Amino acid sequence: MPPALLPGDAVALTRALVAIDSRNPSLAAVGPGEGACARFLERVLHDWGFRVELQHVAPGRPNVLARIGDTGGPSLLLNGHLDTVGTEGMVHEPWDPVARDGRIYGRGSADMKAGIAAMCAAAWRAAHSTPGGLRGEVIVTAVVDEESHSIGTKAVVDGGVRADAAIVAEPTRLAVCTAHKGFAWADLTVHGTSAHGSRYDTGVDAITLAAMVIVELDAWQQRELTQRAHPLLGRPSLHASMIAGGTELSTYPGECAVQLERRTIPGEAAAGFGAEIEGAVARVRALHPELSATVTPGFSQPPNEVPAAHAIAQCVVAALTARGRPAPIEGLSCWTDAAILSAAGIPAICFGPGDICAAHSSEESVSIAEIEEASAVLESAIISWCGAH
Repeated sequence: MPPALLPGDAVALTRALVAIDSRNPSLAAVGPGEGACARFLERVLHDWGFRVELQHVAPGRPNVLARIGDTGGPSLLLNGHLDTVGTEGMVHEPWDPVARDGRIYGRGSADMKAGIAAMCAAAWRAAHSTPGGLRGEVIVTAVVDEESHSIGTKAVVDGGVRADAAIVAEPTRLAVCTAHKGFAWADLTVHGTSAHGSRYDTGVDAITLAAMVIVELDAWQQRELTQRAHPLLGRPSLHASMIAGGTELSTYPGECAVQLERRTIPGEAAAGFGAEIEGAVARVRALHPELSATVTPGFSQPPNEVPAAHAIAQCVVAALTARGRPAPIEGLSCWTDAAILSAAGIPAICFGPGDICAAHSSEESVSIAEIEEASAVLESAIISWCGAH
């Protein structure tokens, strides 16, 4: 078990959180959800002097909302997700937070329990290191379900929580990330005609027709998407994620289902993905009139962008610089809950310990030094943003 949790100890809190299985039940069939992790964090933050409540989002899946400081001044929201993905294929014990060679190992160590620990410790330290305490308020939101449909952060904003700005402590390698991509999903169903494998005259091969649409989508991507670019995020993209069709070797497949994903950059709307697929279908149908297809738009999340000159980004840059550290402004290729916060009128950037390349991987770990540095930087940023009495 991890050592005793002294107030403001980000490393000990990281290990304690990693030791609790909080696999998202939407992603892992036997995932217990975030309940045990949330209740543990609630007790810790209550003991540290935060004003804490649980916000029940789904059965057994509560958000932790914790506040510290004065409600009369500037406010800063710190956000992180408690859920993790599954553990299949991991090469080390997922819930045994071993510290080795300066790193903590375990599922969720990088994505993103180290970030939650760093922001909680930073908020406590900031409130206790300034004479008279903070003039403003820090709102800590440790949420459920970011790895699936983000019902946790959506519940936070739908419940009326607001702040002047937000920092999402996702793993950024201590870079200040002011933008990230969005995504859109869609289903393409191609309808053929089942027939005996010898009856080319009556069978319509749905798999081959679906493949033609996929090839046309890729050709369109090379023509169009490669010409679009964002200075921090690069170009948008699309790919075929999953495909299913056919019943047996000696039968023409009567149907083929393809699931597609589009990654969007700021300025692009998820709603346009369906039209892009329909365009590819129409171009293939012009050459193959037998093509019959249905396009069904699916779940989507928007991209996020906050200007690099925004006060919250420059606040973290200044905190890094004051500690003699580089302060790169970067973009994240992955999606985060920052987009939901920004859309609700809370300008949100990402900054935290760990590398997104370790997320969801067979060997997930986070640097102890990065946890400590992230917590120190966030403490300085909080004091600067919220001010002292």
